[in-house]
Amino acid sequence: MTTAVAGERAAMRSAAVDYARKPRGRRITMHVFLIIMAVLWLFPIVTVPAVLLTLFLSSCMGFVLARFSFALNITLLGVFLAANLLPQQALLIPLFRMFRAIQVPTWINDSGTLLNSFWALILVNTAFQTGFCTFVLSNYMKTLPKELYESAQVDGASVWRQYWQLTLPLCRPPLAALATLLVTWIYNEFFWATVLLQSGDKFPITSSLNNLRGQFFTDNNLVAAGSIVVALPPMIVFFVLQKQFVSGLTLGATKG
Repeated sequence: MTTAVAGERAAMRSAAVDYARKPRGRRITMHVFLIIMAVLWLFPIVTVPAVLLTLFLSSCMGFVLARFSFALNITLLGVFLAANLLPQQALLIPLFRMFRAIQVPTWINDSGTLLNSFWALILVNTAFQTGFCTFVLSNYMKTLPKELYESAQVDGASVWRQYWQLTLPLCRPPLAALATLLVTWIYNEFFWATVLLQSGDKFPITSSLNNLRGQFFTDNNLVAAGSIVVALPPMIVFFVLQKQFVSGLTLGATKG
């Protein structure tokens, strides 16, 4: 027994020596790779597509509401905002049945329906967040000078070019502020993930924290460590977009 333990210790020391002898550049590269992969695994394929899709759809709708006058302009904006007035729990059964009834190819989801798929979460989060983002972006776009669009029309710019090359660059502060909020809201979303996903391997990282709890015993240190790791991606997004986020929050603060 003593010989076996001594052999294991000798092997561990040998491995430590070999690791220390590795070139410093290779060790740094390996650590950077592991950190990047950890961050990628922390971000579901749910949060990033939902945020990008929400910002794209809401910016398109906000551009239409801000730049074109028609009879149902205000009514259409009210319809978008109405989705935020309903409690999400009231739509639980209808959405559950709808996603269970929608048939999709098996390469999208193994079950053949949208239920228990990432697309269900992406669509639900996009639907609930588009109204608020449309309201914010449309109000900001209305403050942009009309002379800019008149000049663009004189130069022959199409509607798509006015939206893509003129409006979006000017809307970077509100887009950054909304992106920060959306990442926080969608990344920390727990309700719909537990309802629409039925496989434990598909749960987002925030919902998977519940798996760290045992039936009879909970390791609070493990749960606390997991919570800290889960909180890192939203903090990184906030610090990266901090300047634009603050600029977006203070828009119009100095106007009369």
